[in-house]
Amino acid sequence: MNTSTAEAKAGGSPAPEPRPSNFIRDIILDDLKTNKYQGRVQTRFPPEPNGYLHIGHAKAICLDFGLADEFGGHTNLRFDDTNPEKEETEYVESIQEDVKWLGFHWDGLFYASDYFDQLYEWAVKLIKDGKAYVDDLSAEEIRKYRGTLTEPGKDSPYRNRSVEENLNLFERMRAGEFPDGSRVLRAKIDMASPNLNMRDPVMYRILHAEHHRTGNKWCIYPMYDYAHGQSDSLEKVTHSMCTLEFEDHRPLYNWFIQQLGIFPTQQIEFDRLNLTHTLLSKRKLLQLVQEGRVRGWDDPRMPTLSGIRRRGYTPEAIRNFCASIGVSKTTGSIELAMLEHFVREDLNQRAPRVMAVLRPLKVVIDNYPENQAEEMDAVNNPEDATAGTRKVPFSRVLYIEQDDFREDPPKGYFRLSLGREVRLRYGYFITCKSIVKNDRSEVVEVHCTYDPATRGGNAPDGRKVKSTIHWVSAAHGVDAEARIYENLFSKENPSDVEEGRDVLDNLNPNSLEVIPNAKIEPSLANPTAGSRYQFERLGYFCADPDTKPGKPVFNRTVALKDTWAKVEKKHGAR
Repeated sequence: MNTSTAEAKAGGSPAPEPRPSNFIRDIILDDLKTNKYQGRVQTRFPPEPNGYLHIGHAKAICLDFGLADEFGGHTNLRFDDTNPEKEETEYVESIQEDVKWLGFHWDGLFYASDYFDQLYEWAVKLIKDGKAYVDDLSAEEIRKYRGTLTEPGKDSPYRNRSVEENLNLFERMRAGEFPDGSRVLRAKIDMASPNLNMRDPVMYRILHAEHHRTGNKWCIYPMYDYAHGQSDSLEKVTHSMCTLEFEDHRPLYNWFIQQLGIFPTQQIEFDRLNLTHTLLSKRKLLQLVQEGRVRGWDDPRMPTLSGIRRRGYTPEAIRNFCASIGVSKTTGSIELAMLEHFVREDLNQRAPRVMAVLRPLKVVIDNYPENQAEEMDAVNNPEDATAGTRKVPFSRVLYIEQDDFREDPPKGYFRLSLGREVRLRYGYFITCKSIVKNDRSEVVEVHCTYDPATRGGNAPDGRKVKSTIHWVSAAHGVDAEARIYENLFSKENPSDVEEGRDVLDNLNPNSLEVIPNAKIEPSLANPTAGSRYQFERLGYFCADPDTKPGKPVFNRTVALKDTWAKVEKKHGAR
């Protein structure tokens, strides 16, 4: 998606480039040609406020808003809040924040609860038309009566109550006369239908629970299958996009609209987003939060939009990813690496480069003046000519990455080792002369000499080195905490569990590594939360909201491609 709805409506961006076709877009084009909805395109994004939005919702958001935007239409944000026991204002607010963060702006903000009175009146109409009845069967009995995929259901003994009795009982249900679960209102359709959704589905249940918006006004609440299509119709939605699991519900969606004679919204189903190593069940994500397996809905390991925002993903990367995967009628899984590719691609263009050392190893340049310090010119972003340069302090004692030195280098290793010369990024050529070990025989200090003629990283005599490493001045560097995230689930398909085990048994025990003593260049001493950087040679990082003055905290958003890690693993180097 090349522009956001918000940007387009502000008139500040050019119209998006023509998009590749997909079957939903083709349906809309055909409807426009036949003037089916008088040239209108009206969509909606209808989340239930029972959790935080995740990356799967981003696909639906981009589709709902993007198609309406493309054809000059409108998109509503509607909360399908028909289940008061699981819905909270916190989720309503977070959803609005996430939609805005993705770069979209809704034309109307609605709630299914706005329509409770109208839905009740329509239920009364269906009762009067002999199309609905009050049933006293328990939930378990209703399941038994419904039948199976190969066997028809059987009529409830209460199915043929008179209209008058049904109206009386339904009124008393609303008045709060009956306890939870004692009665329901069901549509009267066909208990022998091959589609189980058409076998007298429940329309209302009794639930004495306080609603986040309507309080205690209601003690009966409409079921999703009853409320959803009528809400679409009330908003005159032309194209109601939903995921494939609702395909079998479409006949019921249409049945209610036809019986009530209301605006004929059409439901269109598409494949939901499935990512490898990622769980997109709000119920399970809530369990992760409630059991303390993660630090909250916005934990950077979570696939929630608030989590990936905190991790450092950009809305542009998410929109580009969603545009690339498109929509279809075939359910499959997308490699997580594909999403990470779009994140890298976007951050490569926008993230300033800085130097940071995660696992410091001290380097002393013996022939550099002890009390001298100088400033090196460093490029802020080689992909952006307008980004300019900055000054990075250099001194006699530096920190480099532990992995950038090997006492006994394996074949193919060209970084620092005894007797070898390497280039310091933006600095000098240095040659390792000696090392200092602790009582555990670990190298804790490397002593080098430098060539003053190579300032800036080039030798006047034309000699070449095979490796360039980054560094931070010990005298000027700032202490920081770095949080390194890996996949939250170790299995490619987290839902693949053995009988008797839970999906959360597939959690990766090494999904978070906290590095408390990283060293960063002084320009990063007080970053703004959410600011993104490329730590040269290490990856893309984002300043976490836990950052405090003088105590920066950075989340690794995504690693750089590390070809050496594969080489080192192949050679068994340690």
